[in-house]
Amino acid sequence: MTLPLFRHNRANRVVTFDEYREEGGFEGLKKAFTGMSPAEVQQTVIDSGLRGRGGAGFPTGRKWSFVPRDLPGPRWLICNCDEMEPGTYKDRVLLEHNPYSLIEGMTLACYALGVRHAFIFIRKGYEKAAANLACGIDEAKQAGLLGEKILGTEHSIELDLHLSAGRYICGEETALINALEGKRPNPRQKPPFPAVKGLWQGPTVVNNVETLANIPAIVANGAAWFKGLALNPEGAGSKLFCVSGSVKNRACVELPIGSTLEAVLDACGGMREGRKFKACIPGGASTQFLKPEHMKLPMDYDTVAKAGSRLGSGGVIVFDESHCLIEATLNLITFFARESCGWCTPCREGLPFVREILTRIENGRGVEDDIAILREHVKYLNYSFCALAPGAMAPLEGLLRDFEDEVREHIVKKKCPLK
Repeated sequence: MTLPLFRHNRANRVVTFDEYREEGGFEGLKKAFTGMSPAEVQQTVIDSGLRGRGGAGFPTGRKWSFVPRDLPGPRWLICNCDEMEPGTYKDRVLLEHNPYSLIEGMTLACYALGVRHAFIFIRKGYEKAAANLACGIDEAKQAGLLGEKILGTEHSIELDLHLSAGRYICGEETALINALEGKRPNPRQKPPFPAVKGLWQGPTVVNNVETLANIPAIVANGAAWFKGLALNPEGAGSKLFCVSGSVKNRACVELPIGSTLEAVLDACGGMREGRKFKACIPGGASTQFLKPEHMKLPMDYDTVAKAGSRLGSGGVIVFDESHCLIEATLNLITFFARESCGWCTPCREGLPFVREILTRIENGRGVEDDIAILREHVKYLNYSFCALAPGAMAPLEGLLRDFEDEVREHIVKKKCPLK
């Protein structure tokens, strides 16, 4: 089975422009610009069942359909490559090996949406990925595949790189839009949603790198082909899983949607020698734990949600039995507390308080009432302005749901039992 995202990858270098074209690159773009209307491209993406790969898993074509066709003025497309969540590095790996799938995918998305100018919002630390993209954009322009009158048609599309200082809050699309406009990256009130009023008050779509990189293969091969890549009838396509923690080989791997958690770990060589699987976070830092009984769980959005977690970004962080999950959760909460933009009280005040309580428990100074207080915070931080605080509470909720005994043992023994 040929999967679309890594099929152009070379072992230790970036694929060249000529190699990408020889292997079928830009065939989707040619097919669309010479034989499909923008509406047909959009419908193909809808029919493919592609869901956003940035974390939320919202159907991509449906998101595009929210952009009104009758509003005057320009409309915009933004690719989010800020990728600040712990355990998530798939977009960096993809762009360091192959920037062209994203460039082609964004050009196709612009064509479908009626966008003339799009932006790639990329964190400053991704210097190699940014250099690859800058070079790839120039090459695509020289070949007539980007810029003015693409392939001799009347369609002109520009792509610009924007190197961001990078903050986790920029993963929230309206905060990203504010940052791109040069403002403080606080989330905006919704509605209006960006599809109606986004960048510079114009209709705007924000998609993730992996999402957009799937578009060329979908257009070139058809919606049915993409749906057929999945191992379960409800799924569609492949997924990048970036695996870290207690595995033999920490790596980013591409597998069909619906592959089991066990298959994801096997693709990285399984557990480290002498280590036994205890738990994992399956979709980046803002998801709940999966346990040993979930090894046969198909890794798809709906099935993982039914198991009490989220597929999210596909950042799988693996813990073995030597790991203290209170310490792991504290580490994540510390990150989220630091990355809060401070816009709303639940997030600004609640996350540091949760960090303080978990620190006391981990250091042997916790009391029984701390568990109840933590549960209250899981509940009340859901009332924050954006999804940062509820996401931060996900690993804590999983800890209290599945490993309360470990928390209580810290309190009773007045120390971490694993140290």
